[in-house]
Amino acid sequence: MKPRILVTESIPEPGMKLLYDAGEVTLLPEVPDAAALKTLCASGDFDVLLARLGDTVDADLLAVAKVRGVSNYAVGFNNIDVAAATEHGILVGNTPGVLTDATADVAMLLMLGTARRVVEGDNFVRSGQFAGWNPELLIGADVSGQVLGLAGFGRIGRATARRALAFGMDVVFSPRPPAERLVTEEELGEFAGKAAQLPWEEVVTRADFLSIHVPLNNETRHLVDASVLAAMKPSAFLVNTSRGPVVDETALVAALRDGVIAGAGLDVYENEPELARGLAELPNTVLLPHIGSATDPVRGKMAVLAARNAIAIGKGEMPEFAVNPEAFRGAN
Repeated sequence: MKPRILVTESIPEPGMKLLYDAGEVTLLPEVPDAAALKTLCASGDFDVLLARLGDTVDADLLAVAKVRGVSNYAVGFNNIDVAAATEHGILVGNTPGVLTDATADVAMLLMLGTARRVVEGDNFVRSGQFAGWNPELLIGADVSGQVLGLAGFGRIGRATARRALAFGMDVVFSPRPPAERLVTEEELGEFAGKAAQLPWEEVVTRADFLSIHVPLNNETRHLVDASVLAAMKPSAFLVNTSRGPVVDETALVAALRDGVIAGAGLDVYENEPELARGLAELPNTVLLPHIGSATDPVRGKMAVLAARNAIAIGKGEMPEFAVNPEAFRGAN
């Protein structure tokens, strides 16, 4: 029998075609709330759930779910209680490795945009205020020659470092803040002699741009809080393209408003899609709508991986990218 696949929201082609060719697909007419999704997963009508990052797949849902697994249309999976899924023999799949460059591009975009006041400049021209070149108009900050501090040094952090080095920046990093782990010269590879590992606290104080590239977990939630912001240079900029709750957004608004730091570029938010009170009104910010992976090729590749994962799980097979492969026996 074909696997029965529940899809909460349509994914880009060719992902949907792969799903329809391989299984019996139920594409919901609207995105379900948490209660409706729980009811659907407990119904026994589906073998696998193809979820998006905004779908809450928590312990309560997983305790009653009668699905073999969840294929997440995302690299991250903080919307899924993986421990609970494993406990109940439910596989979880994700889409790693396809959005590294696209997200690193957005990190650089946010650095440049905040430093050079791009949004303010665009609004200035569109509103008819531009009256010609002026020596004091919208003076910004340099990027070249400045220190980029990286929180995390995985695929996206390294790709961001590669771009920053091309801009003539000095790169320092902490690989797994707030914990410390020594990265060997061999692991550094192309970055040996070009990027320096420092303790997290020193990365914070040294950085002219602090860019966040860590997964969201109990240790990294509010990694950047009021104390970290206070330790940054008053001239420094914060950039976050990882997960919103890594930054205490209320504390960030206060720091930006009070001049504790110079600015921030964000693609993710603590309570998406809501913003912390006052954030949208701050001129020293560039705010993007979670578009780090939003290119046609990347979203297409993500869709293919998510579809393949869903099809494999639905057939009782190990998916191409399993977050919890130890749950595989429970899926059969």
